[in-house]
Amino acid sequence: IIFVGGLINSILSLITFQNLELRKVGCGIYLLSSSITSLLTISMLTIKFWFVILTQINFSSVNKLILKIGCISIEPILKLAVYIDTWLNACVAVERAVHVSQGVKFNKNQSRRIARRINFILPLFVLITIIHEPIHRHLLEYTTEKYTSQSQYYNLTTNQTNNTDQYEMEYHILCVINYSTSLQHYNTAILFFHLLTPFLANLISAFYIIFGTARQKSITRTKQTYTRHIIEQFNEHKQLIISPLILLLLSMPRLIISLISGCVDVSNNPWLYLSGYFISFTPSMLIFIVFVFPSKLYMKIFRESFQRWTRSTYS
Repeated sequence: IIFVGGLINSILSLITFQNLELRKVGCGIYLLSSSITSLLTISMLTIKFWFVILTQINFSSVNKLILKIGCISIEPILKLAVYIDTWLNACVAVERAVHVSQGVKFNKNQSRRIARRINFILPLFVLITIIHEPIHRHLLEYTTEKYTSQSQYYNLTTNQTNNTDQYEMEYHILCVINYSTSLQHYNTAILFFHLLTPFLANLISAFYIIFGTARQKSITRTKQTYTRHIIEQFNEHKQLIISPLILLLLSMPRLIISLISGCVDVSNNPWLYLSGYFISFTPSMLIFIVFVFPSKLYMKIFRESFQRWTRSTYS
């Protein structure tokens, strides 16, 4: 469900934000980039899922080099895409707050230039902050004894029948990360930084939009009190506060899993662990629902773009 839903979300978002009219301001550029990173996230998540399944099924025949490449690259690329997407959403919120602040003085050309620069700088910035992870990832090889059967033999000395347990050796390979104490502290700080800073930017921008718009309306509509304008704006823009809170809660399982140090036995509740892991990626797959669906302008552009796309496809 997550894979199919994420793919549909990414495609619908790309159809919407490929429109040139929407990309005349920074928000449209950020959301187009977010749609691309969302598609990258769902692609890498699908690759990781099938990589784990297929390597476990055909473990003995899989080349160790393939396992090493998968260990080093897949999870860091996933994190890179998710972090970039989170920051892009924060950029959208900040630009909307700036638009409210500047009003008619808002410079669309400058907004577009800044968005293009951020689109170039942001991936490099995120990559630098997590470059330590692929460097410290490696394969851990170990063997375990597995009980197979029990055999009996007759002891001539004691004239008794004795039982002997039969075991066979099983070969295992795990992808592990080894951090020093200082690097572990840095990694934890980076996890919180990439999760909480964009969330706070979203939340502060949302409150600024609500209070800023209420202040502007209180100047032109003096019959209503400032408090009444705040209540009206909160009712109109409450999704700007609710959405970041929901996205933060959905991201928490990934944070908790990342903070768990050492080897954790999840054999008792594997589906709980896997469900939490996959659910934590849903914020990157909700662009269409969070940004397009509530907006009359974006939905209008989406319908027009979708109709053109279907006509060109089936003509």
